[in-house]
Amino acid sequence: MKKHVWRRSLAGLLAAALLTLPALAAEESAQPQLPDAWAVSALADSYALGLVDDNYTSYLKSPVTAEQLESMCGIVADKLALLELPQRPADTGSLVVDGTRGGVMNALYQQAAAYELPGVEEGATALLSGLGVVQGDQGGNLALERTCTYQEAMVMAQRLILAVYDANDAGSRGLLWKAVNGENTLYLLGTIHLDRDNVYPLHKSLRDAIDAAQTVSFELDLNDQEGMAQLQALQVYADGTTLADHISPELYARVQTQAQLLGMGPHDLDAYKPWALAASFSTLSMADDTTSANAMAIDSYVNARAVNAGKTIDAVETYAFQGGIFDGLSAQYQEAYLDSALALLEQAQGGTVSPEIQQAAEEQEKIMSGMFAAWKNGDPEAFAQLYDKAAILASDDELEIQLFTQRDPGMIAAAAAYLETEGENTFFLAVGAGHMVDPGGIVSGLRELGYTVELVE
Repeated sequence: MKKHVWRRSLAGLLAAALLTLPALAAEESAQPQLPDAWAVSALADSYALGLVDDNYTSYLKSPVTAEQLESMCGIVADKLALLELPQRPADTGSLVVDGTRGGVMNALYQQAAAYELPGVEEGATALLSGLGVVQGDQGGNLALERTCTYQEAMVMAQRLILAVYDANDAGSRGLLWKAVNGENTLYLLGTIHLDRDNVYPLHKSLRDAIDAAQTVSFELDLNDQEGMAQLQALQVYADGTTLADHISPELYARVQTQAQLLGMGPHDLDAYKPWALAASFSTLSMADDTTSANAMAIDSYVNARAVNAGKTIDAVETYAFQGGIFDGLSAQYQEAYLDSALALLEQAQGGTVSPEIQQAAEEQEKIMSGMFAAWKNGDPEAFAQLYDKAAILASDDELEIQLFTQRDPGMIAAAAAYLETEGENTFFLAVGAGHMVDPGGIVSGLRELGYTVELVE
């Protein structure tokens, strides 16, 4: 198997938004327990942090249960532990933890009280009020005795995590640049279409940049139902054939085994083309133990935050264009793509694989972990060195070349168009990080056109 066995997976992950999962947007829910207006802004972070899941509208307004509160506190504890703050002995055993607002505050305070935080000695109410975790009504009443809903507890937990991270200048900084032309500002975020390596929460500078924009743009509009339907049509056979007619019997048998491991029927994947399955298997193979059941790729987080804030959403490409790149791959390439992606997933699941696949999987994990570390630290040079876009462009790989050569110039032109918009505007453009770095990246492309582009420190 070629050395591209892992490189093509990484190329797609950093260049194709088709690998991004759908976003969480409160407005699209058809379930009865919709969030109150004051809680909508907390949804994106709450979902990304694991405080809510896809079924949140079935319990959001219900009283928080002891089991739910325990789970929330576990998430808060795990996130705070990652900061490695100085610890302190905390005598919180006498605090009453129950389903009231005061009881929930006590439970969350217990997690924070383990660390040397300013004001922590003053107790739950003082600390959480000082951090903005609880704000009360217009008269300042915290309603400590009232039964606490899941929504209220979720917002408290989310605010506590973000407040402590912000106070310690922590969180993932991302590969974020700021381009300026006259009265126009364009933030540029190079994303990774995945959720792993404890990537959340994002740093305040990155969250603020999203919030500052009037228009937030992506490779694809993740809210475009018509476009998604076009993609779905591209992914499946419409000529009466099935997957078994296009790949070897041996590879088909492995796909059937994988379908069952994923909780599907043995023929549930028969309608899908090899490239569609390969993209999905590649994403699954690169998950880690921090990837939860409600994994939220970075693009999906940005989209959810923007949608829930009422931003205008835009896109620089279409599903038909991007999907056509994959759908236009040769039959031979698609089969090899599926074979290699499935082999890496089998390895990740503990299956018996060849030494070559084992080595490829280890290399993929090394590169993936390194790139996420560089992304979280806001270090584009370290990221670019690991990604090695020049090697991708110089390769003879059918997919890798098309993911950039056909697309980088168009993205540079789209970014320049935002900067040339009449009036005073702030835009935010989030596309795969592979499109930001050189050779031929958006950042250098805008600089060559004469725009000022600086890394957001």
